[in-house]
Amino acid sequence: MSNQTAVAAPPGSGPAEHRRGSPISGDWVRRNGVYLALIVLVILNIVITPHFVTTSNLRLQLIQTAPTLIVALGMAMVIGTGGIDLSVGSVMALAAAVMPLYLGYGTLTGVAIAMLCGAASGFLVGTLVSRVGLQPIVATLAILVGGRGLANVIGGQIKNLNDPGLRSLGLGSFLGVPYTVLVAAVMLLVVGFLVRRTTFGRGMEAIGGNRRAATLAGLPVNRILVTTYVVSGVLAAIAGILLAARSQASDPRTLGLLMELNAIAAVVIGGTPLTGGRIRVLGTLAGALLMQLITSTLVAHNIADSIAQMTQAVVIVGAVYVQLGRKTS
Repeated sequence: MSNQTAVAAPPGSGPAEHRRGSPISGDWVRRNGVYLALIVLVILNIVITPHFVTTSNLRLQLIQTAPTLIVALGMAMVIGTGGIDLSVGSVMALAAAVMPLYLGYGTLTGVAIAMLCGAASGFLVGTLVSRVGLQPIVATLAILVGGRGLANVIGGQIKNLNDPGLRSLGLGSFLGVPYTVLVAAVMLLVVGFLVRRTTFGRGMEAIGGNRRAATLAGLPVNRILVTTYVVSGVLAAIAGILLAARSQASDPRTLGLLMELNAIAAVVIGGTPLTGGRIRVLGTLAGALLMQLITSTLVAHNIADSIAQMTQAVVIVGAVYVQLGRKTS
């Protein structure tokens, strides 16, 4: 019979005690950091930015956030499956270029055709990813280049959209809330419902967590992936329609340019991991609002736009670093 002396662990070294001693853990920061940063930035603006808390300014911030949020919601779904969608900006331009060709048949017809273009591009990407086996970054990069070129061929030069229905959509409001913001709110609720209340949403996260395991579990992986990219394409088309309606013009050369980067930034800052397996809808909303507020704050204080872009880059890198967590030995 061997004699062994148990060595007591020093107080506070156990996992439970460590958790009690550190109420704000790295996981808490990853889950709630974007909300904390948003609150701090809002308070800072209230203090240092003149006329920040005015109806006109808050209305403007929401209007400018709406298209980015709509695109970011689709991006969050795609990233949740472990993919990426670099084609959203080109899809926005393509939708806005096609829409004027059919406005003569009515506003709804033009809008429907534009959304159909978004769905078609999403279906193409989803098929290339799920059935052909291309990596998402390669498939969507091809659509990014080809879609922008097609939009330029179809749209040509800048077109003025003199359509009463589009003018109402872009500039009108309901009970003081702009239609653009209302559309974004509806899309937020729809995507939130899909992600949290349907088997489709759970399937997306399962594929992102472990695609092989999802296949072995009997999930229709290909169908879910195609549907996810179709939804992302439709949301990008809606964002393009709203931007064109608000500006009353369609310019395929610039509309939606770099939107894919803004959307990815909002998703990452919102806490959705680039590795997939989880989709944070409210976090994406907070991320889009935070990116918009950073830009507007710097512009309001006469900071150059180039500085604003570099600041956003720092925020994105910081958000990714916090997501990954600091590995300690």
